[in-house]
Amino acid sequence: MTLDIDRIRKDFPALEQGTAYFDGPGGSQVPRQVAEAMARTMTSGISNRGRVTAAERLADGVTTGARQAMADLLGCDPGGVVFARSMTQATYDVSRALAKEWAEGDEVVVTRLDHDGNVRPWVQAAEAAGATVRWVGFDRETAELTVDDVREQLPAETKLVAVTAASNVLGTRPDLPAIAEAVHEVGALLYVDGVHLTPHVPVDVAAFGADFYACSPYKFLGPHHGVVVAAPELLDRIHPDKLLPASDEVPERFELGTLPYELLAGTTAAVDYLAGLASDAADRRTRVLESMRAVEEHEEQLFARLLDGLRGIDGVTLYGDPKRRTPTAFFSVTGREDQEVYEQLAARGVNAPASSFYAIEASRWVGLGDTGAVRAGLAPYTNADDVERLLAGVAEIAR
Repeated sequence: MTLDIDRIRKDFPALEQGTAYFDGPGGSQVPRQVAEAMARTMTSGISNRGRVTAAERLADGVTTGARQAMADLLGCDPGGVVFARSMTQATYDVSRALAKEWAEGDEVVVTRLDHDGNVRPWVQAAEAAGATVRWVGFDRETAELTVDDVREQLPAETKLVAVTAASNVLGTRPDLPAIAEAVHEVGALLYVDGVHLTPHVPVDVAAFGADFYACSPYKFLGPHHGVVVAAPELLDRIHPDKLLPASDEVPERFELGTLPYELLAGTTAAVDYLAGLASDAADRRTRVLESMRAVEEHEEQLFARLLDGLRGIDGVTLYGDPKRRTPTAFFSVTGREDQEVYEQLAARGVNAPASSFYAIEASRWVGLGDTGAVRAGLAPYTNADDVERLLAGVAEIAR
């Protein structure tokens, strides 16, 4: 199955402005179907969840519907879907809850490849509990992070390993099943940051071996909030701080306050949209898998052209060359400040920002300090013309 890219692009009002958006890794554009679902929810009679009034039933239906949509997207149990303000907030909440059981002598493992949202919460929680933090590096030239790299930092005292499913700057996709096997051999938990992977490939949390998998709907055509999923029986063993009258049921015990129902409706609409990109199968999970395979193929073809084009421009330096990666290029131009490249591309109607994008450890590790480089990421709505415009802009700037 293939994507009808012209049809898809007509669903995105933002594309009518003529901008080529390569900033999807920071937040994708949104199809009108998602915005309409959010508006319908906000303008319907709705209240807190319940089963008595129609307004209560609508709120309840929106919530359970969004849990099922995320389960169909990720291949998990809807009873283990937790909604949060952001992936960062979700990770902080889980880290603080788990750290209640940590003590001096316990160990926590983080990587230099990760976004800080999957680093600092664990570092700070470990420090507060008196646990030791171990760091996993990666190959500075290729940006590969291997299971052997992780295994070298896995003592028997390890309680948790936090690793990315895909680097949000270098694109690296570590071998999650192999890492999960190594982590589970020492009896530790695996917390996976799937924010950057989820928009690009079919996801199966169980196949990955992740105990926790976190992602952000606004990276896959949806609204701004976060999600973390785990097996309900695992969540039932964890007791986060909560208000006295708040539900102690799973997953509600992890969700602080009233949920943003309009965002949940938008998330369901985003999953439905992704599922319908290239499939009309009866089952939504099947549609998701078939459509995301088509997204992956579409983006791989465009990304090959983007990489070849950037490599052919004198003065362009590309960072990282992992064997398995998301369609994400991190680069600089000799003699030009990264901010200057960003601004000059923007003046040409091409959005490719420059930063470390909160992957500060990765940026430092490859020698870019805290400032990072220019990032160009693809999305399902990216077409060949977008890629050629980016390449032409970079070539002009590099002269």
